[in-house]
Amino acid sequence: MSNVEIISAENFNEQVELHKGFVLVDFFAEWCGPCKMIAPLVEEVNIEFSHLKVVKVNADNAQEVMRQFGIRGIPTLLLFKDGKVVATKVGALSLPQLRDFINANI
Repeated sequence: MSNVEIISAENFNEQVELHKGFVLVDFFAEWCGPCKMIAPLVEEVNIEFSHLKVVKVNADNAQEVMRQFGIRGIPTLLLFKDGKVVATKVGALSLPQLRDFINANI
């Protein structure tokens, strides 16, 4: 059971761009092997980093959002602060790499 909310293109602005503070967005697809590999890691950082809002976006249902942020491949992680992208990570990564990515940018 996932603790990370899956948001839609329709509520992306409300959930991410209007949020005060940090938001980690995981762009994924059900058919994507590397996305499945990092899913438990995204769940883990959601628990570890209590001051970080973590959400997922199904790339198959959010083509316009993906175009807006220039996302060409998945998985892609975008880290937002107060509605602005502050860091991007494309591709699968380990839990220590994910922690380092977050810590380096918040």
